Amino acid sequence: QVQLVESGGGLVQAGGSLRLSCAASRSIFSINAMGWHRQTPGKQRELVAGIFSDGGTMYADSVKGRFTISRDNAKNTLYLQMNSLKSEDTAVYYCYAVRLGITSWGQGTQVTVSS
Repeated sequence: QVQLVESGGGLVQAGGSLRLSCAASRSIFSINAMGWHRQTPGKQRELVAGIFSDGGTMYADSVKGRFTISRDNAKNTLYLQMNSLKSEDTAVYYCYAVRLGITSWGQGTQVTVSS
């Protein structure tokens, strides 16, 4: 299992930017997939973006062109650069990592976008 700690959330005005970080407790070089989900009260957790060991990425339609996911294997850290933020991006953002068939989750970081 991998321990994950998110940071970088906060309050930002609509149109602004934030960069989320997710620090892993071990090398992420061998992790098959990492990514970000988000959740708002009363709604199911939504997949936002993912990145795979071969460097491939995927994004939810709602964030394409605005969010960029990346990973730094040397720093064991996953990032989510969020630009042109909208009020509907307000949520708790969770990072995840899949290794040997086991999914680990971080504790989440709040992102609030004011309109």
